[in-house]
Amino acid sequence: MTTPNNRSFAANLRFACDTRPSITAICREIGINRQQFNRYLAAQTRPSPYNTGKIARYFGLKPQDFLLPEKRFQEVLDAPAESAGPASLLREGFPGDLAELRQYAGYYELFHKSLSWPGKIVRSCAKIEEKSGQITVKSIERIYDRDLEIRQFSKYAGLAAYWRNRLFIVERGVSEHSFLCQTTLMPFAEHQRTYLYGVTTGVSWRQQNVPYSTRTIWRAVGTNPDKRRLLEGCGLVVEKSPKVPLPVRRYLNSEGENHTLVAAR
Repeated sequence: MTTPNNRSFAANLRFACDTRPSITAICREIGINRQQFNRYLAAQTRPSPYNTGKIARYFGLKPQDFLLPEKRFQEVLDAPAESAGPASLLREGFPGDLAELRQYAGYYELFHKSLSWPGKIVRSCAKIEEKSGQITVKSIERIYDRDLEIRQFSKYAGLAAYWRNRLFIVERGVSEHSFLCQTTLMPFAEHQRTYLYGVTTGVSWRQQNVPYSTRTIWRAVGTNPDKRRLLEGCGLVVEKSPKVPLPVRRYLNSEGENHTLVAAR
């Protein structure tokens, strides 16, 4: 049903969209279906409060700004251009498709090759859960190197997003001198969620903080596993150890491709 508010919203939305290269790009970046977005533009319906917020943040505005008189809206749209920059767009990238991402909530075993311990696989653990409309990630890495007398216990906190059948996870270490790391994951098959494989980029812990990229694989262990046993399983494992699940060994040890890429110095 077309109402005065719908028409005002639609007119202002059309004007805002004219400041961008294409409607398709806008829908992709905001995460709204193009057909649904067209109904907003045609004043056939108003977006939900949640989608209104996403649209407003994309353009660097407040949701109520879209109900302003057209001339006033155009002035407001021009004024806060600095607030509609990369930071706003990046924040809007999380959580992406929340409905799809919810299906990945639970606990995981994490496996990756380490630049700090050549020839070893690092096994750690993580929890993905929903909090206040965002999908958070908490992970723990516990390493004991008897030969070098090193004990390392690290915690990481981050956010996850889901875009086009890919999970994007950005984490930061919970310490004063921590770094950021980023992981991109995908399932081995469309409806398979036990193993997620991809790549993690970060900074080496022992080798002068060298940036690196390494294969990683996450194994789902359910929503209520034995948490003590999960934590006790964290540590260093020999690359071809039978303690490592076969799909993990195959992915991390497959021949012909780099496993760890070290940035040039």
